[in-house]
Amino acid sequence: MSGSAPDKNSTEKSQSVVRVTRSAEETFRLAEEMAEAFRCGEVVLLSGGLGAGKTVFTKGLAAGLGVEDTTRVCSPSYTLVNIYEGRFRIFHIDLFRLRGDQEIRDLGWEDFLGEGVVVIEWAEKLVFPPEGIRVMIEQGNDDERTITIRRS
Repeated sequence: MSGSAPDKNSTEKSQSVVRVTRSAEETFRLAEEMAEAFRCGEVVLLSGGLGAGKTVFTKGLAAGLGVEDTTRVCSPSYTLVNIYEGRFRIFHIDLFRLRGDQEIRDLGWEDFLGEGVVVIEWAEKLVFPPEGIRVMIEQGNDDERTITIRRS
């Protein structure tokens, strides 16, 4: 992402980058490329509907961060937090099943900030989200996704 020129599938607007992917593999590769530049401490705030590709994006981030077996990367809908080891520890958090700000605060996810890379699915549920990289994934036809990436 950094230093790459926009192509026919991307447009840059202020500090946002919009990319259109046409397969799960392209979504994975976009996230992998992005994560290769991470230096530890990044927070990735993922938003998008059910089946939009948030977990596929997270698998790509994990690959870019050196996780060898990305098949182990799965949505922590029931466990709420999964931790993976790569170049940095990855804290993969899913807020889907949490109801309200109190349950989200009780999770204690803020303790992970600065300890590795924090990836939060359903980040739109955060009342006071931290600064980070906001990724909005919108479903199009078939496997097409419009992915907007913005640093906040």
